[in-house]
Amino acid sequence: MKSIDPNDFKIVDKISLKKIPTLLDIKADDDEKQEKLEKVQKKLSELQDVMYSHNKYAVLICLQGMDTSGKDSLIREVFKEFNARGVVVHSFKTPNSTELEHDYLWRHYIALPEKGKFAIFNRTHYENVLVTRVHPEYILGENLPGINSVKDITPKFWKNRIEQINNFEKHISENGTIVMKFFLHLSKEEQRERLLRRLEEGKHNWKFSPGDLKEREHWDEYQEYYEEAINKTSTDYAPWYIVPADDKEMARYIVAKIIWEEMQKHTDIKEPELDEEIKSNIEKYKKELGA
Repeated sequence: MKSIDPNDFKIVDKISLKKIPTLLDIKADDDEKQEKLEKVQKKLSELQDVMYSHNKYAVLICLQGMDTSGKDSLIREVFKEFNARGVVVHSFKTPNSTELEHDYLWRHYIALPEKGKFAIFNRTHYENVLVTRVHPEYILGENLPGINSVKDITPKFWKNRIEQINNFEKHISENGTIVMKFFLHLSKEEQRERLLRRLEEGKHNWKFSPGDLKEREHWDEYQEYYEEAINKTSTDYAPWYIVPADDKEMARYIVAKIIWEEMQKHTDIKEPELDEEIKSNIEKYKKELGA
Protein backbone atom coordinates (compact mmCIF):
# COMPACT_ATOMS: atom_id res chain seq x y z
CA MET A 1 0.00 0.00 0.00
CA LYS A 2 1.41 3.37 -1.02
CA SER A 3 2.09 5.84 1.79
CA ILE A 4 -0.06 8.95 2.20
CA ASP A 5 1.70 12.30 2.11
CA PRO A 6 -0.50 15.22 3.27
CA ASN A 7 1.39 17.54 0.92
CA ASP A 8 -0.05 15.65 -2.05
CA PHE A 9 -3.51 16.86 -1.07
CA LYS A 10 -2.74 20.27 0.44
CA ILE A 11 -3.63 23.26 -1.72
CA VAL A 12 -0.74 25.71 -1.96
CA ASP A 13 -1.17 26.90 -5.56
CA LYS A 14 -4.12 27.74 -7.75
CA ILE A 15 -6.00 24.60 -8.78
CA SER A 16 -8.57 23.45 -11.31
CA LEU A 17 -10.96 20.85 -9.91
CA LYS A 18 -11.40 19.30 -13.36
CA LYS A 19 -7.71 18.34 -13.34
CA ILE A 20 -7.78 16.70 -9.90
CA PRO A 21 -8.75 13.01 -9.77
CA THR A 22 -11.74 11.87 -7.73
CA LEU A 23 -10.31 8.38 -7.30
CA LEU A 24 -6.90 7.40 -5.94
CA ASP A 25 -5.46 3.94 -6.47
CA ILE A 26 -2.92 3.13 -3.78
CA LYS A 27 -2.81 -0.60 -4.46
CA ALA A 28 -4.77 -1.75 -1.41
CA ASP A 29 -7.96 -3.71 -0.83
CA ASP A 30 -10.74 -2.67 1.56
CA ASP A 31 -9.40 -4.82 4.41
CA GLU A 32 -5.99 -3.19 4.20
CA LYS A 33 -7.52 0.29 4.12
CA GLN A 34 -9.64 -0.54 7.17
CA GLU A 35 -6.62 -1.89 9.03
CA LYS A 36 -4.65 1.28 8.28
CA LEU A 37 -7.58 3.45 9.35
CA GLU A 38 -7.99 1.62 12.65
CA LYS A 39 -4.34 2.26 13.52
CA VAL A 40 -4.73 5.98 12.86
CA GLN A 41 -8.05 6.06 14.77
CA LYS A 42 -6.28 4.80 17.87
CA LYS A 43 -3.40 7.25 17.54
CA LEU A 44 -5.79 10.18 17.08
CA SER A 45 -7.74 9.12 20.17
CA GLU A 46 -4.56 9.02 22.25
CA LEU A 47 -3.50 12.39 20.85
CA GLN A 48 -6.84 13.91 21.79
CA ASP A 49 -6.42 12.71 25.39
CA VAL A 50 -3.03 14.43 25.58
CA MET A 51 -4.44 17.55 23.95
CA TYR A 52 -7.27 17.62 26.49
CA SER A 53 -4.82 17.59 29.40
CA HIS A 54 -2.55 20.13 27.67
CA ASN A 55 -5.56 22.46 27.28
CA LYS A 56 -4.02 25.10 25.01
CA TYR A 57 -5.16 24.15 21.52
CA ALA A 58 -8.50 23.37 19.93
CA VAL A 59 -8.90 21.67 16.55
CA LEU A 60 -11.51 22.58 13.94
CA ILE A 61 -12.08 20.09 11.14
CA CYS A 62 -14.17 21.48 8.26
CA LEU A 63 -15.81 19.08 5.81
CA GLN A 64 -17.31 20.19 2.53
CA GLY A 65 -18.47 18.24 -0.49
CA MET A 66 -21.35 17.67 -2.83
CA ASP A 67 -24.35 15.64 -1.65
CA THR A 68 -23.42 11.95 -1.09
CA SER A 69 -19.69 12.70 -0.87
CA GLY A 70 -19.52 10.72 2.38
CA LYS A 71 -19.18 13.37 5.08
CA ASP A 72 -21.43 11.66 7.65
CA SER A 73 -19.84 8.23 7.39
CA LEU A 74 -16.36 9.76 7.40
CA ILE A 75 -17.09 11.50 10.70
CA ARG A 76 -18.45 8.28 12.17
CA GLU A 77 -15.44 6.21 11.15
CA VAL A 78 -12.52 8.60 11.62
CA PHE A 79 -13.51 9.78 15.10
CA LYS A 80 -15.13 6.61 16.47
CA GLU A 81 -12.33 5.96 19.00
CA PHE A 82 -12.51 9.45 20.53
CA ASN A 83 -13.67 9.97 24.08
CA ALA A 84 -17.13 11.52 23.70
CA ARG A 85 -16.10 14.49 25.84
CA GLY A 86 -13.34 15.36 23.38
CA VAL A 87 -15.20 15.82 20.10
CA VAL A 88 -18.35 17.69 19.03
CA VAL A 89 -20.00 17.52 15.61
CA HIS A 90 -22.03 20.39 14.17
CA SER A 91 -24.13 19.95 11.04
CA PHE A 92 -25.04 23.34 9.64
CA LYS A 93 -28.30 23.37 7.72
CA THR A 94 -30.50 26.25 6.53
CA PRO A 95 -30.20 29.08 9.10
CA ASN A 96 -33.13 29.26 11.51
CA SER A 97 -34.92 32.46 12.53
CA THR A 98 -32.61 33.08 15.51
CA GLU A 99 -29.48 32.60 13.42
CA LEU A 100 -30.78 34.98 10.77
CA GLU A 101 -31.02 37.70 13.42
CA HIS A 102 -27.20 37.64 13.62
CA ASP A 103 -24.43 37.95 11.05
CA TYR A 104 -23.78 34.81 9.01
CA LEU A 105 -20.64 33.82 10.96
CA TRP A 106 -22.29 34.05 14.40
CA ARG A 107 -23.58 30.48 14.50
CA HIS A 108 -20.12 29.23 13.56
CA TYR A 109 -18.37 31.31 16.22
CA ILE A 110 -20.55 29.90 19.00
CA ALA A 111 -19.91 26.35 17.77
CA LEU A 112 -16.11 26.63 17.88
CA PRO A 113 -14.34 23.97 19.98
CA GLU A 114 -13.18 24.58 23.52
CA LYS A 115 -9.48 24.27 24.30
CA GLY A 116 -8.45 20.64 24.40
CA LYS A 117 -11.28 19.52 22.11
CA PHE A 118 -12.02 18.75 18.47
CA ALA A 119 -15.01 20.16 16.61
CA ILE A 120 -16.16 18.91 13.23
CA PHE A 121 -18.18 21.21 11.02
CA ASN A 122 -20.26 19.03 8.67
CA ARG A 123 -20.92 21.69 6.06
CA THR A 124 -19.38 24.91 7.23
CA HIS A 125 -19.22 28.67 7.01
CA TYR A 126 -18.34 28.11 3.33
CA GLU A 127 -21.99 27.42 2.59
CA ASN A 128 -22.28 31.21 2.71
CA VAL A 129 -20.18 31.52 -0.47
CA LEU A 130 -21.39 28.30 -2.11
CA VAL A 131 -25.11 27.62 -1.71
CA THR A 132 -25.87 31.33 -1.52
CA ARG A 133 -23.96 31.97 -4.74
CA VAL A 134 -25.92 29.29 -6.55
CA HIS A 135 -29.11 30.61 -4.91
CA PRO A 136 -28.43 34.32 -4.24
CA GLU A 137 -32.07 34.86 -3.26
CA TYR A 138 -31.20 33.20 0.07
CA ILE A 139 -29.14 36.27 0.95
CA LEU A 140 -32.32 38.32 1.13
CA GLY A 141 -33.32 36.36 4.23
CA GLU A 142 -30.34 37.87 6.06
CA ASN A 143 -32.01 41.30 5.89
CA LEU A 144 -28.76 43.13 5.15
CA PRO A 145 -28.44 46.91 4.74
CA GLY A 146 -28.34 47.90 1.07
CA ILE A 147 -29.45 44.46 -0.15
CA ASN A 148 -33.06 44.78 -1.22
CA SER A 149 -33.02 42.49 -4.25
CA VAL A 150 -30.74 39.96 -5.92
CA LYS A 151 -29.55 42.76 -8.23
CA ASP A 152 -27.91 44.42 -5.22
CA ILE A 153 -25.61 41.41 -4.68
CA THR A 154 -22.51 42.43 -6.63
CA PRO A 155 -19.16 40.67 -7.21
CA LYS A 156 -17.74 42.94 -4.52
CA PHE A 157 -20.23 41.43 -2.03
CA TRP A 158 -18.75 37.96 -2.60
CA LYS A 159 -15.19 39.29 -2.53
CA ASN A 160 -15.91 40.84 0.86
CA ARG A 161 -17.38 37.57 2.18
CA ILE A 162 -14.27 35.65 1.15
CA GLU A 163 -12.13 38.25 2.94
CA GLN A 164 -14.33 38.02 6.05
CA ILE A 165 -13.96 34.23 6.09
CA ASN A 166 -10.18 34.52 5.79
CA ASN A 167 -10.16 37.00 8.67
CA PHE A 168 -12.39 34.71 10.77
CA GLU A 169 -10.03 31.78 10.26
CA LYS A 170 -6.95 33.90 10.89
CA HIS A 171 -8.42 35.21 14.13
CA ILE A 172 -9.28 31.80 15.56
CA SER A 173 -5.97 30.35 14.40
CA GLU A 174 -4.00 33.07 16.16
CA ASN A 175 -5.95 32.27 19.32
CA GLY A 176 -5.12 28.58 19.46
CA THR A 177 -7.52 26.84 17.09
CA ILE A 178 -5.84 24.53 14.59
CA VAL A 179 -7.90 24.64 11.38
CA MET A 180 -7.96 21.94 8.67
CA LYS A 181 -10.44 22.05 5.78
CA PHE A 182 -11.29 19.07 3.59
CA PHE A 183 -13.12 19.08 0.26
CA LEU A 184 -14.38 15.57 -0.53
CA HIS A 185 -13.93 15.56 -4.30
CA LEU A 186 -16.68 13.42 -5.82
CA SER A 187 -17.34 12.71 -9.49
CA LYS A 188 -20.76 13.42 -10.93
CA GLU A 189 -21.09 9.80 -12.06
CA GLU A 190 -20.31 8.46 -8.59
CA GLN A 191 -22.90 10.80 -7.12
CA ARG A 192 -25.47 9.46 -9.59
CA GLU A 193 -24.73 5.89 -8.50
CA ARG A 194 -24.97 6.75 -4.80
CA LEU A 195 -28.29 8.54 -5.29
CA LEU A 196 -29.60 5.50 -7.16
CA ARG A 197 -28.54 3.23 -4.29
CA ARG A 198 -30.54 5.40 -1.90
CA LEU A 199 -33.61 4.73 -4.00
CA GLU A 200 -32.94 1.04 -4.62
CA GLU A 201 -31.95 0.00 -1.09
CA GLY A 202 -34.90 0.30 1.29
CA LYS A 203 -32.79 0.96 4.38
CA HIS A 204 -31.32 4.03 2.68
CA ASN A 205 -34.56 5.47 1.26
CA TRP A 206 -34.80 7.95 4.12
CA LYS A 207 -31.59 9.63 2.94
CA PHE A 208 -33.07 10.56 -0.43
CA SER A 209 -34.66 13.93 -1.08
CA PRO A 210 -36.01 15.23 -4.41
CA GLY A 211 -34.02 18.35 -3.58
CA ASP A 212 -30.85 16.33 -4.19
CA LEU A 213 -31.78 16.06 -7.86
CA LYS A 214 -32.54 19.79 -8.12
CA GLU A 215 -29.17 20.66 -6.62
CA ARG A 216 -27.49 18.18 -8.97
CA GLU A 217 -28.69 20.34 -11.87
CA HIS A 218 -26.35 23.04 -10.54
CA TRP A 219 -23.31 20.74 -10.48
CA ASP A 220 -21.13 22.93 -12.74
CA GLU A 221 -21.94 26.07 -10.77
CA TYR A 222 -21.03 24.39 -7.50
CA GLN A 223 -17.74 23.17 -8.95
CA GLU A 224 -16.94 26.69 -10.12
CA TYR A 225 -17.66 28.26 -6.74
CA TYR A 226 -15.88 25.53 -4.79
CA GLU A 227 -12.82 26.04 -6.95
CA GLU A 228 -12.89 29.79 -6.43
CA ALA A 229 -13.40 29.52 -2.67
CA ILE A 230 -10.61 26.97 -2.26
CA ASN A 231 -8.19 29.01 -4.34
CA LYS A 232 -8.89 32.17 -2.36
CA THR A 233 -8.99 30.72 1.16
CA SER A 234 -6.33 28.01 1.35
CA THR A 235 -3.81 29.64 3.68
CA ASP A 236 -0.93 28.63 5.95
CA TYR A 237 -3.18 29.06 8.98
CA ALA A 238 -6.26 27.33 7.49
CA PRO A 239 -5.25 25.07 4.59
CA TRP A 240 -7.56 23.21 2.26
CA TYR A 241 -7.01 19.56 1.36
CA ILE A 242 -8.73 18.07 -1.68
CA VAL A 243 -9.47 14.40 -1.01
CA PRO A 244 -10.56 12.00 -3.77
CA ALA A 245 -13.95 10.76 -2.56
CA ASP A 246 -15.19 8.20 -5.08
CA ASP A 247 -13.77 5.52 -2.75
CA LYS A 248 -15.23 6.18 0.71
CA GLU A 249 -12.85 3.87 2.58
CA MET A 250 -9.85 5.52 0.96
CA ALA A 251 -11.16 9.03 1.67
CA ARG A 252 -11.60 8.21 5.36
CA TYR A 253 -8.06 6.93 5.67
CA ILE A 254 -6.60 9.93 3.81
CA VAL A 255 -8.41 12.43 6.05
CA ALA A 256 -7.42 10.58 9.23
CA LYS A 257 -3.78 10.33 8.13
CA ILE A 258 -3.62 14.01 7.21
CA ILE A 259 -5.04 15.08 10.58
CA TRP A 260 -2.56 12.85 12.40
CA GLU A 261 0.45 14.03 10.36
CA GLU A 262 -0.46 17.70 10.66
CA MET A 263 -0.97 17.44 14.41
CA GLN A 264 2.56 16.05 14.77
CA LYS A 265 3.86 19.48 13.80
CA HIS A 266 2.61 20.83 17.13
CA THR A 267 5.42 19.37 19.20
CA ASP A 268 4.50 21.42 22.27
CA ILE A 269 1.33 19.38 22.85
CA LYS A 270 2.34 17.28 25.84
CA GLU A 271 0.79 16.09 29.08
CA PRO A 272 1.42 18.65 31.85
CA GLU A 273 4.17 17.93 34.35
CA LEU A 274 3.10 16.90 37.82
CA ASP A 275 3.49 19.45 40.59
CA GLU A 276 6.92 18.93 42.22
CA GLU A 277 5.42 18.44 45.66
CA ILE A 278 3.02 15.77 44.38
CA LYS A 279 5.80 14.10 42.40
CA SER A 280 8.10 13.93 45.43
CA ASN A 281 5.34 12.38 47.57
CA ILE A 282 4.09 9.71 45.16
CA GLU A 283 5.52 6.86 47.22
CA LYS A 284 3.93 8.32 50.35
CA TYR A 285 0.53 8.50 48.68
CA LYS A 286 0.86 4.90 47.46
CA LYS A 287 1.62 3.74 50.98
CA GLU A 288 -1.40 5.58 52.35
CA LEU A 289 -3.65 3.96 49.77
CA GLY A 290 -2.04 0.56 50.36
CA ALA A 291 -2.76 0.83 54.05
